[in-house]
Amino acid sequence: MWLQVSLLCLFYLSVPSQSQAQQRASLYRSNDPTGQCHYTFTVASPDETSCPGGSAKPEIDGVLSRLTLLEALVSRLIAGVDGGAASEAGNEEGLREAYSQVTGEKNQLQQDKERLNRQVRELQKRLEELSREAEDLRSKPCLQTHTSEGAQRENRPASDPAYDSGNGAYQEMKAEVTEVPASHLIPDGNHNLTGGCGEVLSVGDPVLHRKADSITGKYGVWLQDPEPQGPYYSNKTVWRIDAVGKDVRQLFAYEDMEQFSRGFPMKVLVLPEPVESTGATLYQGSLYYQRRRSRTLIRYDLASETLATRAELPHAGFHGQHPYSWGGYTDIDLAADEQGLWAIYSTSKAKGAIVISQLDPKSLEVKKSWETNIRKNTVANAFVACGRLYTVSSYTAPNTTINYMFDTATGESKAISVPFKNKYRYNSMVDYNHAQRKLYAWDNFHMITYDVRLGRAS
Repeated sequence: MWLQVSLLCLFYLSVPSQSQAQQRASLYRSNDPTGQCHYTFTVASPDETSCPGGSAKPEIDGVLSRLTLLEALVSRLIAGVDGGAASEAGNEEGLREAYSQVTGEKNQLQQDKERLNRQVRELQKRLEELSREAEDLRSKPCLQTHTSEGAQRENRPASDPAYDSGNGAYQEMKAEVTEVPASHLIPDGNHNLTGGCGEVLSVGDPVLHRKADSITGKYGVWLQDPEPQGPYYSNKTVWRIDAVGKDVRQLFAYEDMEQFSRGFPMKVLVLPEPVESTGATLYQGSLYYQRRRSRTLIRYDLASETLATRAELPHAGFHGQHPYSWGGYTDIDLAADEQGLWAIYSTSKAKGAIVISQLDPKSLEVKKSWETNIRKNTVANAFVACGRLYTVSSYTAPNTTINYMFDTATGESKAISVPFKNKYRYNSMVDYNHAQRKLYAWDNFHMITYDVRLGRAS
């Protein structure tokens, strides 16, 4: 390539010099008027008969233009050589990468093919085994119990509908119907509803209704209103609050327990104030709860979806001052039973002992209070049934007890031992529903109920 460029340059520069060599040239020497010696070199033009002017600029411009063209040509040639080499190297590298990629994909496809072939062989083998088992089953007759059935049929009279001379598989069930007074009918699972309103005698095994599907459901509140008001919601409506979060406001409503189990809420209400922990309760068409980071109680009317009442619970500890043993800012726990609305809490004056107050459901004013002799942070949970306060000993032990009772009617308390199960090892909410005679609980993402058996009122 460099040889070609050199030859081209020599040819290009040699053209004008050869043309000039063919002309006759002369050299003159003379003195100017000042006495200086001057040399003059003269060449005749081959094309023009006379000089158009005294300047040599056209010739110089021609030479410069030829030199410019020559430099441009040389630059293009040099660039072509370098670019071609770089392009060739780049193409070679690209081809190597593409070949490597194709080879890798080929190997992967081969591995996939082998794996699929193994699976096909295993499936074929399993299919053959199943086919052999099916043939064996077809070849073996079903075991018949003709002897026992025949003996039974022999002992039956011919008039018995269960007797059939031609078909031993035919049987007709016969039932006797007895009329029962309506007053004796008891809803399924609530055989203790006809009992009195005495002390808690026993608590059944936990029954699972739903498991929360996110971390916000580790603990919360879920209930049914024992005394619903208005046409919008019934005692079948299920209410739920996931209590994990800094600004808990969502109240989920489910049409019934079936929809609740499936996780399909019919409505989501946004509460006007954030909820503190798991101490909320439902009673007579309202949701009662503690406002976050305060001792303020709120009554939220479910029918109108408005804040109906706001009131302070006097001297009540809040936000971690007197919680249950599991924590969770459970300082104020609201409850409802056959006798009305209650608040379970403590005060600085009570020095952490449980105080129970009966509240007016409309105004939330304290009607009467009792101070117990059991400290709130030594028990896991508490609820009220038939005017009696009950506490649960542990929130994590799988087999614990309801260990304490305080009777507001007499002001007396006593230690008790009613078996209670924390099946999922983190029970953060226990509330009593007097219409269902059940305990509703939230045990480590699981929403469960317990049947409660009460004794006769003394």
